[in-house]
Amino acid sequence: MTGLLERQFAAAHAEADGWAGAAKACADQLGDLPPGANLGFVYATDALAGDLGSILTFLRERTRIADWVGSVGLGVCAPGCEYFDKPALAVLVAALPPDGFRLFTPATASAAQLAAASDPWFRRVRPMLGVVHGDPREADIGSRIEALAREASLFLVGGLAASAKAPMQVAGRVVEGGLSGVLLAPDIPVVTGLTQGCSPIGPVRRVSEARDNILMAIDGRPALDVFKEDIGELLARDLRRVAGLIFAGFPVTGSDTGDYLVRNLVAIDVPRQWLAVAHRVAPGDAVLFCRRDPVSATTDLARMLADLKRRAGAAPRAGLYFSCIARGPNLFGRPSQELAMIRDALGEFPLAGFFGNGEIAHDRLYGYTGVLALFL
Repeated sequence: MTGLLERQFAAAHAEADGWAGAAKACADQLGDLPPGANLGFVYATDALAGDLGSILTFLRERTRIADWVGSVGLGVCAPGCEYFDKPALAVLVAALPPDGFRLFTPATASAAQLAAASDPWFRRVRPMLGVVHGDPREADIGSRIEALAREASLFLVGGLAASAKAPMQVAGRVVEGGLSGVLLAPDIPVVTGLTQGCSPIGPVRRVSEARDNILMAIDGRPALDVFKEDIGELLARDLRRVAGLIFAGFPVTGSDTGDYLVRNLVAIDVPRQWLAVAHRVAPGDAVLFCRRDPVSATTDLARMLADLKRRAGAAPRAGLYFSCIARGPNLFGRPSQELAMIRDALGEFPLAGFFGNGEIAHDRLYGYTGVLALFL
């Protein structure tokens, strides 16, 4: 029985001069696939974005697995290591019950369309978890994620594609736009965790006056005055230094773990004392300011991994990791530090994933976070 469980998943990763070398190396690493392997996850770096169709065709022919999902990222994740700025692939294959999953494309990414497209599977199986990939060019992608999770009663994990060219996805074929991915039956055990890459530098405050994405007043005072108070005198003296360092955070309503959505500061209007953020705000909203912080990110990643290890109760059979393009070496300073932390905390297991333009957990689009899903 133990041998069978160990062979339910297999992973491979490789870099090469082009797509053919990377794909062949991954197929060679996979070797004899787990018996009944029927689902594949494939993640490619931006350098291979234009070759995704060829990669998919090759992997299908070599593995005889018809169903694949995945995305393009600026980097890809593998067991204990990551690849950035080079042609590379990370692949995970799974042997799941034949009736245990269904792929969906951007054309069917709503509860009603999923039910119609997967009929009678969707209504009979009642999937609870979706692994999803999305297009960051869609202005309403956050609302689409929330609507899909709510209307289809799904817990979602995944990320938005990241590419200087075309942010492509894979959902049975190469697609773009909207959301795509795979739905999993509830009898496939998965645990998930979220780790933040920023730390709060002030208290949770209340928006007093706002318009669209403009914070005009906070706690009854000019927004910029409150901002300067929270970031400290040194930064407040030269606001040019806050770019890429300080962000706005919006606490997630109902979260019992203190989760918050991190959003970029877009502009500072000094004469009017206003702040523009990459998030729609309204009077009454909770807001806090936070700082991009490698030390806090390392501490929080360790916290998430300890919590997942406790909840899993046993070594994971496989995993998917979705991280922000602002994490990896850009945050931790050293290559592969967060992937090494995952390996050190949870042991060696097949894993794949990518560094994207936003991370998806439950019904929210996050930023500057890492989302880990473990198959048990």
